Amino acid sequence: MNYSELYNAWLNDPRLTQEERAELRAIAGDKKEQEYRFGGELEFGTAGMRGIIGCGVNMMNVRTVKRATQGLSMYIKTLTQEEQARGVVISFDTRRGSREFAKAAAGVLAKNGIKTYLFDEVHPVPMLSYAVRYLNTIAGIMITASHNPKQYNGYKVYGEDGAQMSPEATAVVVKFISEITDYLSVEGEEDSSLIHNVPAEVDDTYIASLAKLTLSEKAVEACGKNLKLVYTPVHGSGYVPVMRILKRLGINVTVVEEQTTEDTEFSTVKVPNPEYKETLSMGIALANKIQADVVFGTDPDSDRLGVAIKDEKGEFTALSGNQVGILLLDYILTRLKEESTLPANAAVVKSFVTTGMAKAICEDFGVALFETPVGFKFIGEKIKQWEKDGSHTYVFGFEESCGYLRGTHARDKDAVVASMLCAEMVCYYTYVGKTVYGRLQEIYAKYGYVLDKNISIEYSGLNAMKEMNAVVDALKTVKVERFGGFEVEAVRDYSVSVRRAKDGSETHIDIPKCNCVYYELSGGSFICVRPSGTEPKLKIYYSVKAKDEKNAELALADAKKAVEELLESVKS
Repeated sequence: MNYSELYNAWLNDPRLTQEERAELRAIAGDKKEQEYRFGGELEFGTAGMRGIIGCGVNMMNVRTVKRATQGLSMYIKTLTQEEQARGVVISFDTRRGSREFAKAAAGVLAKNGIKTYLFDEVHPVPMLSYAVRYLNTIAGIMITASHNPKQYNGYKVYGEDGAQMSPEATAVVVKFISEITDYLSVEGEEDSSLIHNVPAEVDDTYIASLAKLTLSEKAVEACGKNLKLVYTPVHGSGYVPVMRILKRLGINVTVVEEQTTEDTEFSTVKVPNPEYKETLSMGIALANKIQADVVFGTDPDSDRLGVAIKDEKGEFTALSGNQVGILLLDYILTRLKEESTLPANAAVVKSFVTTGMAKAICEDFGVALFETPVGFKFIGEKIKQWEKDGSHTYVFGFEESCGYLRGTHARDKDAVVASMLCAEMVCYYTYVGKTVYGRLQEIYAKYGYVLDKNISIEYSGLNAMKEMNAVVDALKTVKVERFGGFEVEAVRDYSVSVRRAKDGSETHIDIPKCNCVYYELSGGSFICVRPSGTEPKLKIYYSVKAKDEKNAELALADAKKAVEELLESVKS
């Protein structure tokens, strides 16, 4: 069927609810909207599903959630009886429909005879990841669209190791999902005896496991009660666990009360993404009012942490995810070394689009650094690998998009533990007579200034992903010798796992494949272009190394102009 026929089939199907039918009737004269909703299916990839909330096969709704869960159920039924009996744990955040989608997923699993643990209130991504391992379930489901705008929601699946499901297992789940052509046929049993509440001890043991990761108890004891920290959960699921761990440590916290409500519209912000300074604006305003030292903000599913600190003028500046990452990396390695607890085989993991400064810091501390594709599941895979073979000890992992993880209690980025670490980091530098901003400047002075900047080009429509991939594919066919003042030393084509040096030689890259072009530049800088896996955006990452900020800004401007010209040439 074409989109118009499918639209009418849904509209006239007696199994549709009154609300669903009314929504479809409202677009009876809008062919473009009908095509968007029914011209393609919402894709289930390695990051699960994510889309605009609404009725249709290309939207996030109860029907697409049930269909995806039926596919997951069919996959679980291929496993051993012991594995099937372990069940699935489900969590959800504060977005529109999240609670309803979570209950619908639990009902479908129950209909398939699969035990489910369902959180009774909102809980963040890291606690879902933790619960999978604590409860020894075979899988986990998280209903969230992370930091996306309010009209989005999503569905993420986790494997038994607490990391997002592997590409191999996901491929099997997708195969089963694709076999279900009648979306409205999938049923559930939401009142089933197979659906259990997640035990309260999961929350307690999660917080206890985080408390064991503290690195500066003396500093926190001396400075925590006098620290002025402002925190905003931005209407998300981080409020309870973040406040709980900070209070357990004895950190003085003031919350942005207006942003503690579970507001599905995120009405106090444009976008609930703590990567943007604007999202922290209410926190910064409160911090200025009470003369606070630092501002924290977490996104709806509390896997990302945004931080603002005072600069040398006493004004609040929002740090980038890369800056928070290198501060935490430096702090963790410093404290482990000072306490003589830095493992001889210590390892750090970052995505390959994350700041190049991590390499210099790790080399200085004699710590191995590994790179992965974008997606924290790949960092989780490294943790799993090293626990199995003992070759390295994981000490920290991070991504430029404000995602950080210390500890192995979770296998996804964790803004709760990151909040704890950043708070004690502020206490530590206060204790030794420094500021966090001052330490950042010391890092730049020691390792060289690195300016990291991300640019996103938005796409729309049914073919957004296809168009973005076409741009990246076109870049692979163009030989580029320089970007502004930077010479291209090598090009990495991650879709075929090959690095091509400027002399024409090729080497294999031992890393999971993804559609991405990465330009290694002279002086240790890089430019990377890739389509987002969760949003209709083409992402361009710049990591520019220079002697100071002014020169870095100038070099970045030249590089951006060159990239813009290149993109125009491949589009024409």
